[in-house]
Amino acid sequence: MSVGDLAKVVVAIDGPRARGLADELRDAGADVRIVVGADAPAGAAVDAMSGPEAAELLGELARADLLIVTARRSALTAQLVSACDRFAVRIVALCDGPADRRVAEVFGVAARASTCAAAELLSPIAAAAAAEPRSTGRVIAVWGAAGAPGRTTTAIELACELARDGRRVALVDADSHAPSVSLATGLADEGPGFAAACRQAERGTLTASELTRIAVPLGAVDVLTGINRPSRWPELSLDRVGAALGHCRSWADDTVVDMAAPLERDEEIVSDLDGPRRNAATLAALAAADVVVAVVAADPVGVSRFVRAYADLRAAAGAASVHVVVNKLRSSTLGMDARGQVRRTIERYTGAKDLWFVPWDQRAADAATLSAQPIALVAGRSPLAGAVRRFVGEALEPPVPLREERRARRAQRIATAPHTPGRRARTA
Repeated sequence: MSVGDLAKVVVAIDGPRARGLADELRDAGADVRIVVGADAPAGAAVDAMSGPEAAELLGELARADLLIVTARRSALTAQLVSACDRFAVRIVALCDGPADRRVAEVFGVAARASTCAAAELLSPIAAAAAAEPRSTGRVIAVWGAAGAPGRTTTAIELACELARDGRRVALVDADSHAPSVSLATGLADEGPGFAAACRQAERGTLTASELTRIAVPLGAVDVLTGINRPSRWPELSLDRVGAALGHCRSWADDTVVDMAAPLERDEEIVSDLDGPRRNAATLAALAAADVVVAVVAADPVGVSRFVRAYADLRAAAGAASVHVVVNKLRSSTLGMDARGQVRRTIERYTGAKDLWFVPWDQRAADAATLSAQPIALVAGRSPLAGAVRRFVGEALEPPVPLREERRARRAQRIATAPHTPGRRARTA
């Protein structure tokens, strides 16, 4: 079956060219769902309740793989691009001149001449179908028991530290209960984010270039923000999350995944229906992980919760190695020899031997919260940042590629990366 056979296309252009182009696309094997005026999709994206035609168009757009639209400001709008991102629909803008191409470049969509052949218009779908993900990168899952052991903070700091030597690092917020990466780093969570990557992975259209487009830069780290409302958790299904993380391996050298705490499979016990599971995102991320960083709060409650959940964690992580990071270490909650007490307790009740300790550093944590930036950027010499740096060097630092090669790759990537207006780039 050809790529065209798989492509569901919505055509939104004016004049007699519309029907002729639709016929050419059908001859190329595409499934042309609907042909409308150039401004119709933009209007439907703003208000789908304006009429039955707008509602029908939005429904077809949600099921489409490709939207072909005229590249003018009234037809190609921010609302339309955002809707297509939510639906995982690619956009090809037809351009009659330099002004139209500038409009397409502003929104980062593919630009084609209005007279080009149907096969060229279908090329984004062909490229997605031809791109096979290469399993080269690592997936590092950051998990912690219930409460606030510091999962998100640890995930952010690990991602920033891993990116220091020039590796391409992605930070994924896969928390289906209380996502907070965007809040902690000051990034907007209204973009497509990880949920859009999951939808495109399910439809087979997710590529490395598409991941770069929907990611938000945080210094040298590419962030796939989480769902902006907890009610959207069904979008992070088991198969979707697993497929999206598989594509992340070919996109980034290291993918750090922040996730929710619950590991229960109660929904599968009480119901045999094949429906969404609230904890599926966590279980899928742990199953896909090469390394699991288990975060423990260094207090009696935190240690107890971790010990009780450790067996479930090991069962969900499979063969992945588990490194235990004891966070917020201080003597005020455990008395003398706090480190020794925690180590002996965890080793006795879980058998875990790989333990690293991160001190309680309230000043650095507060400074990061106040500025909505990672601790590595606002307090790089703090004891907390130093402990994370030591953990990465001892437990996560791979022997290859060499640091010089990483720096060269990073410099080349920055030099060739296109500028996308509207994004807030941060510098380390």
